[in-house]
Amino acid sequence: MKQFRNLKSFIRLSWDLSPSYLILLLIDGVLTAGRIVANVVLPKFLIDELVGGKDLNRLLIYGGLIVFSNLLFAFIDNLMKRLMTIKKIDMEEKMNYAMADKIMNVEFFYLENPHYLDLKERAVFAIRNQRALENVIASFAAGIKNIITILSLVTILFTLSWFLVAFLVLTIGISIWIYSYFMDYQRHFFQELIPINRRYGYYLGLGFQGEYHKDIRLYDMAPMLTNKVEEYNDEIMSEFVPFKKKQGSFLGLYGAINHLQAAVAYGYVGLRVISGIFGPPISLGSFTMYVSAAINFSRTTTELGENITRIFQMLGYLDPFMEFMSLPEAKDDKGTLVMGDEIESIVFKNVSFKYPGSEAYVLKNVSFDIRGGEKISIVGLNGAGKTTLIKLLCRLYRPNEGEILVNGHNIFDYDYSSYMEKIAAVFQDYKLFDFTIGENITCEDKEENHKTMDLIKEVGLKEKIEELVDGVDSILGRFYDEKGVELSGGERQKIAIARALYKNAALVILDEPTSALDPLAEAEIYEHFNTLVGGKTAIYISHRMSSSVFCDRILLIENGSVADFDTHKNLMEKKDSLYYKLFTSQAVNYQLN
Repeated sequence: MKQFRNLKSFIRLSWDLSPSYLILLLIDGVLTAGRIVANVVLPKFLIDELVGGKDLNRLLIYGGLIVFSNLLFAFIDNLMKRLMTIKKIDMEEKMNYAMADKIMNVEFFYLENPHYLDLKERAVFAIRNQRALENVIASFAAGIKNIITILSLVTILFTLSWFLVAFLVLTIGISIWIYSYFMDYQRHFFQELIPINRRYGYYLGLGFQGEYHKDIRLYDMAPMLTNKVEEYNDEIMSEFVPFKKKQGSFLGLYGAINHLQAAVAYGYVGLRVISGIFGPPISLGSFTMYVSAAINFSRTTTELGENITRIFQMLGYLDPFMEFMSLPEAKDDKGTLVMGDEIESIVFKNVSFKYPGSEAYVLKNVSFDIRGGEKISIVGLNGAGKTTLIKLLCRLYRPNEGEILVNGHNIFDYDYSSYMEKIAAVFQDYKLFDFTIGENITCEDKEENHKTMDLIKEVGLKEKIEELVDGVDSILGRFYDEKGVELSGGERQKIAIARALYKNAALVILDEPTSALDPLAEAEIYEHFNTLVGGKTAIYISHRMSSSVFCDRILLIENGSVADFDTHKNLMEKKDSLYYKLFTSQAVNYQLN
C-alpha cells in the first residue's frame, strides 16, 4: 500500500516538474505498440499471398507496406528517442534540483536531527548510488509502452484462442513472481551491505581527500588504511558468494519458463495449421502472425512484470527520498505579518527549549528584553545556551515553551521571508562557498563593487584583495578552479563578517565568528563592526568577551537560565559573580580604558 502511495506521489511530482515528459511517454507507447502490431499483422497478408494467390501487385503492396511502415516507425522512433533522452535528463535534473531545493528550505531542525540526517543520506544514496530515480523513470516509461503493446496484442490472440492467452498469462505470472521474489531478495541484500559499503567507501575515500594527506604521511598511516580497505573488500566479496549462487538458480528457472512459453506457442499454433484438433485450421500467414503475437505478448508481458517489479523495488529504495520530500519547509509557516524596517524591541518571554530527541532542556524559563538600537553582549560558559538563543531568534528552531516577540508580535506571526530579511548573523561555524569573494559577500550574482570594496577595507582585507590578480572576482578555494585562492582562517572570517554587513539588516548578530583571530585582532574587528553597525540593534557573543566593554548591556547565561542582565560597569561591581570571574580571566588580553 505504501509503495502505491509512493508511486502516486512520484507520478504527481513528475507531472508537476515536467508534464510534457509524461505526455511524450504516452505518445511513445502508442508508437511502439503500432510498430510491433504492424510487424505482427502485415507479414500475414504477404505470406498468405505468396502461398495462395501469388498476385504480383498485392505482393508489391504488402511488401511495400512492410518496408514503408518499418522505415516510418524507425524514423519516428529515432526522433522520439532523442526527445525522450533530452526530457529524461531534464526530468532527472529537475528531480535532483527539487531535492537540493528541499534541503535548503526544509525546517532547519531536521538538518541537526540524527534521524533526519540519516534519512537525507539514505535519500541521496538512493539517487546517486542506486540510481533509483533514473531507474524508476526508465521503468515507468518502458511500462507504459508495455501496457499499450499488450492491449494491442491480446486483441489479436483472442481471435485465435483464449486457452493460449490463459496459458501465457499463467506462466508469465509465475515468471513475474519469481522475478519479484529475487528482486526483493536482491534489494534486502544490498540494503544489508550499506553499512559495510559505507565503511569501505570511507576508508577508500580517505586516499582521495587532500586534507588528510599530511597526517597520513606524517604518521605512516597508508598501510593501516590499505589493510582496512582490503578487510572490508574481503567481507563484501564473501557476502556475494551465496548471492551469486541464488542468482544463478533464478536465471536458470526464469529461462526455462520462457523456453516453455515459446515451445507451447509454436506447438499450439503449428497444430492449428496442420489439423483441427484445437479449432479450425489456419493459414500459414496466420501461423506467423499468431506465433509472432504470442512471442511478443509473452516477451512484453514479462517485461511489464519486470518493469513493475523494478519500479516498486526502486520505490523501496526511494522511500527515504519520498519521505524527505514530504518534510515541511520553513517558508510554509503561516505567518502573514510584514516585518518593519526597524527593530523596536526583542522580548524573550518564559522561553524553554530542548533539542528534538533530547529530554534535557538547554534553556529554561528565559525572559529578557532588548530595546531597539541596543548593543547586547551574551556571555557565559561553554554549553550555557548562548548560541541556542540565537538559533531561536533566527527561527531555526521553535521554543518548546514561551514565545519570542519582535516589535510586539510573535516571530512566527511574521512572513518567513519578510522576517529573515531583517536579520544578518555570522555563526561560529559559518561557511563560505567556492564562489568569487564578491559573491560570498553579496550572496548575489552581481555585486555593488564600490560597496563591496568599502566593506573589505573596513574588515581589514583591502591589501590582501588588492594582491590577488582577479581581486574580488577571485574564486575562493580550488574545488573546481585551479586558479582559486586559499585564504587563512582569519581572512575567511573577515569575509563572513563583511557578508553580514553587506546585508544591511535591522538586527546584526556575531556569534563567536572570530575565534581563529588573536585577542587584539578580535577586539579590533568587534570595535570596527560596532562602529559600522551604527544605530542598528546588535547582539554579540564572544568567548573572549571582546564586545563586553562597548555594549550597552550584558546578558549572562548560566546553566540555560538568565543569571544577570546589566551594564558592564554594574556587573563588574559584583566581585563574586560569574561575569566578574570570566571577564578578569580574559582582561590580560586587552588594554582597558
